[in-house]
Amino acid sequence: MVQNEFNIFQANETAALLQFENKIDESINKKVRIFCEYLEENPFDWLIEYVPYFSSVSVIYDPLKIKSSEPFKEVKSVLEDILSRLDFSCDYDQKVVEIPVCYGGEFGPDIEYVAHVNNLTVDEVIEIHSKGRYLVYMIGFAPGFPYLGGLSEKIYTPRRKSPRTAIPEGSVGIAGNQTGVYPIETPGGWQIIGNTPIKLFDFESEQKSLLKCGDIVKFYPISHSKYVKLKENVL
Repeated sequence: MVQNEFNIFQANETAALLQFENKIDESINKKVRIFCEYLEENPFDWLIEYVPYFSSVSVIYDPLKIKSSEPFKEVKSVLEDILSRLDFSCDYDQKVVEIPVCYGGEFGPDIEYVAHVNNLTVDEVIEIHSKGRYLVYMIGFAPGFPYLGGLSEKIYTPRRKSPRTAIPEGSVGIAGNQTGVYPIETPGGWQIIGNTPIKLFDFESEQKSLLKCGDIVKFYPISHSKYVKLKENVL
């Protein structure tokens, strides 16, 4: 891998930031995932954790475990060596997760707005959204919240001007060119078009998050009665 395809910065005294080309792109995010997979399989004793983003990775380290007077320079050297050896053209196994969604009605208070701004009917919004193939670029601002790329331009919709103080758990939303699912109740400004009865995040589970970076998400519409039955099974 050539040097100018990435940069490594010192974020603070215990963190290095690996930055690939700074844009939302599936091929760049693939590099993020392959790099993180390497760290997962080959942990260093000074590595505390790593945090993947759309096109970058924060590497958190313990400077006291690095035998150097300049810990960041040592970490940077190690990361550069890893990057020089990784094959980013290799195939990457991706888990496909199908998520049921009850669109509109009480579960999708903003779906008519999404339809209006895009000159579509509500049924067309549902059809377009549920036929998409969405890549989990990153998990962020709330525990288990997946930022999903791959939304059709036909249903791009800006965030709400006034965020809601509480978005129900399981809400499926659109913000700009992304879609996502609220795994827990939290404030938010995404346009809510539906809700899923399945749990995306469980504090008591060993895995905790249903999704991880690199997974593929497919939504499929369900009726209100089916939603109620699935919700009962979850509870």
